[in-house]
Amino acid sequence: MHIMKIDPRALKDNPDDARRSKSNPQADALMLATIKAVGIIQPPVVSQETDGGNGFIVQAGHRRTKGAIAAELEEIEVIVQDPADDGGAMRSMVENIAREPLNPVDQWRAIERLVALGWTEEGIGAALSLPVRQIKKLRLLANVLPAMLDQMAKGDMPDERQLRTIASASIDEQKEVWKAHKPKKNETTPWWSVANGLSKTRMFARDASFDDELAKAYGIAWVEDLFAPADQDSRYTTDVEAFLGAQQEWMSNNLPKNGIITELSTWNGPELPKKAEHVYGKPKKSDCTAMYLDRDGKVQSVVYRMPEPKAATGKTDEGAPVASAPRPDVTQKGQDMIGDFRTDALHEALGRAPIEDDTLMALLVMAFASQNVRVDTGTSSVSYFHSRIAPLAASIVDENGQLAFDKDALRVIARSILIEVLSCRRNMSNSGIISRIAGTVVGADNYLPNMGSEEFLNCLSRKALEAACTDTSVQPRNKVRDTRSALVEHFKDERFVHVSALFAPEANEIADWKARNEIVEEDDVEETEDHDDAPDLGGADPDAVSEGFREAAE
Repeated sequence: MHIMKIDPRALKDNPDDARRSKSNPQADALMLATIKAVGIIQPPVVSQETDGGNGFIVQAGHRRTKGAIAAELEEIEVIVQDPADDGGAMRSMVENIAREPLNPVDQWRAIERLVALGWTEEGIGAALSLPVRQIKKLRLLANVLPAMLDQMAKGDMPDERQLRTIASASIDEQKEVWKAHKPKKNETTPWWSVANGLSKTRMFARDASFDDELAKAYGIAWVEDLFAPADQDSRYTTDVEAFLGAQQEWMSNNLPKNGIITELSTWNGPELPKKAEHVYGKPKKSDCTAMYLDRDGKVQSVVYRMPEPKAATGKTDEGAPVASAPRPDVTQKGQDMIGDFRTDALHEALGRAPIEDDTLMALLVMAFASQNVRVDTGTSSVSYFHSRIAPLAASIVDENGQLAFDKDALRVIARSILIEVLSCRRNMSNSGIISRIAGTVVGADNYLPNMGSEEFLNCLSRKALEAACTDTSVQPRNKVRDTRSALVEHFKDERFVHVSALFAPEANEIADWKARNEIVEEDDVEETEDHDDAPDLGGADPDAVSEGFREAAE
């Protein structure tokens, strides 16, 4: 390396210079004024021609050289270096990036030039301190139609989403769309129209349930989206028909017992059989499963239950006007979900929460006062309730007909009976206010699930959604769906329980229930009626019989 003086007009431009776009006129004028005032402070870097010529090629300092010519300088100092193996392509790119960021189009083209000169993607990434993924992304953008690149080099750039769509299309497809949307002189390009003409539906590998073997059978070739985050599986295919076919076959091969494959309804949910009830709580063995593909082609499944036949009700007058009512805070579907959530939480609390013995026995008494408890007569068939409870009762009696149990076993049985009896579901099993009081006593609120899901929040009115934003960082949006989406995102890491799902009944509900079930002294009932209704004890003294039961219990 040495310094020499040379006429700037004798220097030749480097054909591998990374900066191809024209520089800013104001910047060129400022450089020219500086050269005229103080000369060139940092000499340009040149190297000897390698094709047998005697001239020198500018490796770094093209603008300084042109400024010296414009300033009519006869000689300038230059730094002479040995020529590089790649013609100085990498040196030119690094030098330009260090001084001022390259125009994106120039950067794309420079990387392609380096690859053509024998540089590997790993070597380029190491030299520029860029990840190999970024180099792959830039190489993909360099395959954009040259006419589009020229337009982008003028500063008319699409946004990243549009650029991603354009770069993913073939050159032939880009040519056809560019013919239709090429801008006129001094006009900007309608990039949204260009991207829309080249866009294709993508089905992502992360949404696929099938394996590579089934993908190969359907001819699915995954393509990596280099614009997606590096820690995300961004593989996709545009062969929608093959993707959906593979998903359908996977569902057929993995369909559970009592399962069906159904279609997506107009409200973005599965088409369930008529009268089927969507189960939001813990499923039972007798429940059915419906599998379907959502709008993204992802396999989804829901559990449903076929309800028991209901008695026919009278018809209303079709001609009678119906007054419109404001939407409640929680829809009927939301109330159904709350009933399922409460029942599961109550059952879990009854099975796990610490309960004192006297409280447990008191709850047991209350449970049998529930509105869903029914006792069959001697002429009726054995009920489901009896078939579940009878084995528990038999387990605490020995072969001689005597009570035989320990307290731990009795506690387990008492909890099991409470679980069987108490329910908050909005069907014939609803225990009414009794289950609400029991849930409050055993702290079942602590077992309620996170209700901050899209499905439940969709059941809330605007007023209820805005109330749910209280004590959170979420601000109500102009659109209800935007508020709901923000809450769903917020409650991914936090627990949300709607106030209407809490177990504690209102004071007026308890007062009304107590008033309807007040104990009334029947002083006016004749004594003979009492004896007629009393059970036949076989001539035994009732007090003696009661004493016998107490001794057996002790």
